[in-house]
Amino acid sequence: MAEPSSSDPTEVSHWRPLRLLQAAMDEDIARLYAEAKIDGIKPSFVMELIRLHRRGPMTITELAASVQRTHSGTSQKVAAMRAAGLVATTPGADARSKNVELTAKARRLVGRLAAEWRATEAAIAEIEAEIPYPLTQVTRDIEAALQRKSFHDRIAEKLATDPAWS
Repeated sequence: MAEPSSSDPTEVSHWRPLRLLQAAMDEDIARLYAEAKIDGIKPSFVMELIRLHRRGPMTITELAASVQRTHSGTSQKVAAMRAAGLVATTPGADARSKNVELTAKARRLVGRLAAEWRATEAAIAEIEAEIPYPLTQVTRDIEAALQRKSFHDRIAEKLATDPAWS
């Protein structure tokens, strides 16, 4: 027999509203791409495409480091961008590495993507000026709190008192 929904811990989330807000904002960016007839671009691709344009071909490891993402996540994103015809990969210096470079299609689009990035950042700055406590300040404050005590340690402390964890 299923437990009542009130005992479902996933029904309470402090992070879900932020995740849903970011997803809605990304959907608005994707709608701009659709309106501009820019096919195959997802908002999540843009940083990597601009970075490759500005810095030139890189290995997946170099690209991941430059955008502060994991190698695994970047490798998956590169595969998706390759499927969309935005990047090409070639074998790297050793058997484990791959070089990533923009295709002609991506090179034609990257100026527009950079314009969208600048417009998005300006819109976010505008929103932050309208609200009493900007998200950039929230981020800095959370980082400072995590410097005092890590997220890992905070969760581990709570789990230590939860009999379901033992």
